[in-house]
Amino acid sequence: MTEAPDLPGDATRHRPWPMCRRCIGIALDMGSARTRVWLAGKGTVVDVPTVTLPGTGAVHPAQRGTIIDTPGCSRMLRRLLGHRLPRFTRPMVIVTTPVLDGVAYRTRARAAVEVLRPRSVLTVPSARSIALAADADLSRPLVVVDIGAHLTDVVLLCDGAVTDAHRTALGTGDLGETTTPEQIVEAVVTMLTAIRRHDRTSVTAGALRRGILLAGGGALRPEITHPLTARLKAPLRIVPAPHTAAVRGAARFLQAAHSHPSASAALPPVAHPY
Repeated sequence: MTEAPDLPGDATRHRPWPMCRRCIGIALDMGSARTRVWLAGKGTVVDVPTVTLPGTGAVHPAQRGTIIDTPGCSRMLRRLLGHRLPRFTRPMVIVTTPVLDGVAYRTRARAAVEVLRPRSVLTVPSARSIALAADADLSRPLVVVDIGAHLTDVVLLCDGAVTDAHRTALGTGDLGETTTPEQIVEAVVTMLTAIRRHDRTSVTAGALRRGILLAGGGALRPEITHPLTARLKAPLRIVPAPHTAAVRGAARFLQAAHSHPSASAALPPVAHPY
């Protein structure tokens, strides 16, 4: 599995979706709480809990940014997408990946999506995907804060690449008797402070002056965003529809990959339909 590159927009050898019937594409964001899928030509067609039903009740195959049940993820993807894909096609798939899980997550994600018989699988870090969905200027340093259901990531991007990243196993799904909004806010502040201390240049300070990009379900929670703005003393830019930003950014990578000349290579026939 390779990471999604920066691809040119030359579409001379491909017609745009949905007219290009043989060029099926899927952007996939498998979170520990919800799985979101963008299907070429249709938009976001799936936004459901990340669960599989093996016959003994609901099971969560991904937990806090880690795929713990690869066969379970495969069953979930077959159930969600098997009937939505045309017969005898092999899709191009782009998967968002947690910044700090690296090779292990990518390996398990690739194994899980094999059930879709992909012709190619690319990965993109979630923070970079979020930045793309927000139309952020990736030529300049950028801080992305992603407050999900069970994880909160703080990532520094330079030229679109991950330079530093921190994580805490807290999210909006933990709010209740044991976790408060203030704890999540404090965790974000602590992680940002660690990034600033680790950076011996002015890169992080410059990124903070330009504003922090905020995504994830936590960006919709005023009990988190209001105190976070006050504590950070830096502009806070909330991504439109922040809970689906990662999959929408992955969809833009997918569209760029679709138009790349290498996507015109002849595809082997599929022996069996779903």
